[in-house]
Amino acid sequence: MTTTARAQIDRIYREEYGRVVASLARRFGDLDIAEDAAGEALLIAVERWPVDGIPPNPGGWLTTTASNRAIDRIRRESLRDTKHQAAMIIDDPTPHEPTGLVEDDRLRLVFTCCHPALNPEARVALTLRLLGGLTVEEIARAFLVAETTMGQRITRAKAKIKAARIPFRVPDHDDVTDRLAGVLTVIYLVFNEGYLAGAGDDPIRSDLTAEAIRLGRIMRQLLPDDGEVAGLLALMLLTEARSAARVRGCELVTLDQQDRGGWDRALITEGHALVRECLARVAAQHTRPGQYQLLAAINAVHTDARDARDTEWSQVVALYDQLYAVAPTPIVALNRAVALAELDGPEVALSIIDGLALDRYHAWHAARADLLRRLGRSAEARSAYDAAIAATQNSAERAYLTRRRDHLVGN
Repeated sequence: MTTTARAQIDRIYREEYGRVVASLARRFGDLDIAEDAAGEALLIAVERWPVDGIPPNPGGWLTTTASNRAIDRIRRESLRDTKHQAAMIIDDPTPHEPTGLVEDDRLRLVFTCCHPALNPEARVALTLRLLGGLTVEEIARAFLVAETTMGQRITRAKAKIKAARIPFRVPDHDDVTDRLAGVLTVIYLVFNEGYLAGAGDDPIRSDLTAEAIRLGRIMRQLLPDDGEVAGLLALMLLTEARSAARVRGCELVTLDQQDRGGWDRALITEGHALVRECLARVAAQHTRPGQYQLLAAINAVHTDARDARDTEWSQVVALYDQLYAVAPTPIVALNRAVALAELDGPEVALSIIDGLALDRYHAWHAARADLLRRLGRSAEARSAYDAAIAATQNSAERAYLTRRRDHLVGN
């Protein structure tokens, strides 16, 4: 098989993985069977497609093949009668029983993985694995934990779903809010992995960003009056609007250097309208905006500036102050410090960043490197760039950081 053919198969599989696993999970009620069967379908595709050609509907082919493999496994292992009945669903012409508020297998999978019986970290990790097809290594990197730790969390979460017989459906409307925070977190992390892929040949995975936005739109239909749902959708739209300008050649382009004429104005308009809706709701109800609404507002400020020099940095910092009050995490503090550097200078920002325990996070090293460069501390900046390069597997980001390091004065 040629490298090009394998790359094409891998791309299709990444795009279809979540749909295949979600469909099988609903059908057979077993995450291990769904995941294993999806993997077997890929192996068959790798063997057959280079010879027979890629089918007209590759997603349907993968789902059918995976379903057949799942049935074979169930019969081969001679599982109990209920499993045999589940295996026969694929041949049953009668409609499926209602499975929730919306007919969407992937959203049902998200809600299943975000069941309150699972701890928050396990909910997010399991959904990223099953819906986004992320490797355990990629998920561990997103959580800043060891790969073995993350693997154990995912295994325990799947076992708990199986043992507790948690159903694969969207819960009733009154119960949706119990899982809402976890669901929104999952959707956002799926989007983030697509927006800046943790590893692989593609620096941006548009299949994941599109899937996250699609789920965000469904959640918006499900809960039209929820500010955080609207805020998350706005945040993703405003971030996605910049995607076409984020990579030039094989190198990442930072926000201040992007060609803003290449931004998607339709997505920006839609995102800004959602932010205004959130602001109006907060004002009318005298409530505090949540983290997604505040992140969306920050992105609205950035996308409102026609030139990077026109950015209202005082407004950005003020919004980060509000965000830190809601979500006092080291990563929020890091982003606030980067914005503060535009108002109070790099030395003030560096003193804040140096106090954050984020030495395993590539963006922390990259931010330090840039601030040290601006302060003329080239030797320290070079070391920070080296650390940032070592901490990321994203090819476009590595290319950008390498160029910045190599252009330091005194190199």
